[in-house]
Amino acid sequence: MNQNENDFGLIGLGVMGRNFILNVADHGFSASGLDLDPEKVDALKKEAKGKSVIGTTKIEEFIASLKPPRVIMMLVPAGKPVDNVIEDLLSLVDKGDIIIDGGNSHFDDTDRRFDYLSSKGIQFMGIGVSGGSKGARFGPSMMPGGDENVYHRVQPIFEAVSAKVNGEPCVTFLGPKSAGNYVKMIHNGIEYALMQLISETYDFLKRGALLSNAEIKDVFSSWNQGRLASFLVEITAEIFEKKDDLGTGLLIDAILDKAKQKGTGKWTSQHAMDLGIPIPSIDIAVAMRGLSSFKEERVEAGAAYGKHDGQINMTKQEAIACAEAGLYFSYIISYAQGLSLLAAASSEKGYGLNIADIAKIWRGGCIIRAALLEKIRKTFADQKDLKNLILSADFVSELLSTEVLMRKFVIGGIEAGITAPAHTVCLSYYDSYKSPRLPTNLIQAQRDNFGSHTYERVDKSGIFHTEW
Repeated sequence: MNQNENDFGLIGLGVMGRNFILNVADHGFSASGLDLDPEKVDALKKEAKGKSVIGTTKIEEFIASLKPPRVIMMLVPAGKPVDNVIEDLLSLVDKGDIIIDGGNSHFDDTDRRFDYLSSKGIQFMGIGVSGGSKGARFGPSMMPGGDENVYHRVQPIFEAVSAKVNGEPCVTFLGPKSAGNYVKMIHNGIEYALMQLISETYDFLKRGALLSNAEIKDVFSSWNQGRLASFLVEITAEIFEKKDDLGTGLLIDAILDKAKQKGTGKWTSQHAMDLGIPIPSIDIAVAMRGLSSFKEERVEAGAAYGKHDGQINMTKQEAIACAEAGLYFSYIISYAQGLSLLAAASSEKGYGLNIADIAKIWRGGCIIRAALLEKIRKTFADQKDLKNLILSADFVSELLSTEVLMRKFVIGGIEAGITAPAHTVCLSYYDSYKSPRLPTNLIQAQRDNFGSHTYERVDKSGIFHTEW
């Protein structure tokens, strides 16, 4: 075991941690890995053969191998495990050492840990890491928050290992304390929305337009060469050609329609409600994962109400054109909602977020990377005070040009009984946001009628109450 020589330490040698530490070593930094599971340590040693990497199950050896001031990153499950690792480290680290949480921790936990460790002279950072196991190995998008001066100490490592777009690293300092974890949470919320939208599009094409799996694969492959080019569209095309190793046919047809979740989507919806920011495409994506879990009840309801044939009144080519326009339309709306929440939270929590920088580091490495993000980056770089993406002239043009086909997509699905709730709420958000007058005057009248909650008027300033 090298003494006080290694540049970087990582705790948690699961697939993500192991791949990340190998990525660090590939870029010329010596690294130490710690895990209590000997098999995971052995796996690291095997894969890291010939690299400047060591692995151990002993925390004392791990700490002794790192050069001061130490840089220690954790990739362990969010919640209590993070606090447990921090407590284990506290008796061994020195003032000035840096502890980094690279998991999907809740932003409130990151703020608490930042204050706690600062009181002990230990530097703490919360960093969102996106890209899955492949991203960890070959270049993730990274979203750091904490103290900017501390970030500059680890910046060379993170810029080296991050994904690159046009030679630019997909990592930048975002803001104080939990800014990085918050941005990663919103990233995941948008991810929920995009995945739900793509699944609805698949259903529209499969059940509604009667496309085969091979045809759907070709559709998504072609879309990935155009304005919908994105990681999620790319892997969707790949999914539709994967054979089932445990059965016959393609794997997609053998997978149960029950989706799981780990909490970041729910956190996004909860905090949006706290701030009063509407993000309906993310909200419904979270709700639909919940609804999917009621498999037995859905089967029972299907039997009770009878099977709908589900076929839409379009040719295949018409359906594909409507689906492409609808998905692009809803991609824009979903990014717009997530970014509007980021702007509101930045003001509320004093993050000082730069939306253009966030779009920039999302262009590569992360799960929601998409060609569209370069256009979003440029829009916010040119219009720093833009309140909502869909107010930009460029995106007004994009939405108007796809609106007709988007409406045909939603209406065609509704008429055929093909559920598309995320697309539907994207269209409703769009129609509501651009409506100079909403029917909420009636809601205010109702509230005042039954609860004396008062209302405002269109013709006079002030607060009013009526004895109804």
